[in-house]
Amino acid sequence: MSETPHCYRHPNRETLVSCSECGRPICEQCMTYAPVGIKCPEHAAVGAPKSVQRTVRQTKGRILGLDGPATAALVVINVVVYLITVAQGAGLNNPGGKLMSDGYLLGAAIDINGEWYRLVSSMFLHGSIIHLAFNMFALYWIGTVVEQAIGSWRFLLVYFVSGLAGSAGALVLSGPLTPTVGASGAIYGILGALLILEYMTTGSFAGQALGIILLNLMITLTVPNISLGGHVGGLLGGILATFGLMHFRFSRHRWLAPLSAALVGVAAVVVAYVRVQGYGQY
Repeated sequence: MSETPHCYRHPNRETLVSCSECGRPICEQCMTYAPVGIKCPEHAAVGAPKSVQRTVRQTKGRILGLDGPATAALVVINVVVYLITVAQGAGLNNPGGKLMSDGYLLGAAIDINGEWYRLVSSMFLHGSIIHLAFNMFALYWIGTVVEQAIGSWRFLLVYFVSGLAGSAGALVLSGPLTPTVGASGAIYGILGALLILEYMTTGSFAGQALGIILLNLMITLTVPNISLGGHVGGLLGGILATFGLMHFRFSRHRWLAPLSAALVGVAAVVVAYVRVQGYGQY
């Protein structure tokens, strides 16, 4: 197996991210987010020279999802699941059937039947084609950037932990018989991850990530039938999980990084457990 690359400016730091211009490995402190990818300090300036061949390669990579294989896989899974619910339901914009009824988040079903898998299965279900389209666009747009920054397995860990936190948040603010579906809790967690990464890069929270989060929270508060608890829970889960991953990543006890993120997911399940107690009476 090849050795993990080290940042060219900080040789003691391992990294899976490379500059989209020169290809040199860079750590979180050295990376700069740009519309065309992540860049090293030397190529972060607007208008840096770029060859036509490199532009073509990067464009093909983004179209094929090669810059974010885990993100692309999640998009495909969500689309396939939606098509199955469409086939079982009543049309393209009216999904349903056994997969939907057995998979959506429902507090009473968790308490009565012990169907805890719904905390995860609901993350892959969507109520309409518009719901799916908006979530998949956001997932691919933001997910590829975060996945490049922290690596695929860390990205997946943050995604699922955020999804669990989103499910817990939805249960906290919803009734026992209120069904909830959608990947937005996990996607808000990826937004939270982007916020932490941007802070580590710039030293400030007043950047693009915070603006995107505030805009989406405004939409959540103004548009009906959107789970505020799911969005806020996912956001908090993503922030805490990413902070743990990044805080311990270069410490002597690097095993604390994934453990701290996993503990956020455990805490989310505990919150959900406490919340659904007594739902069986409904």
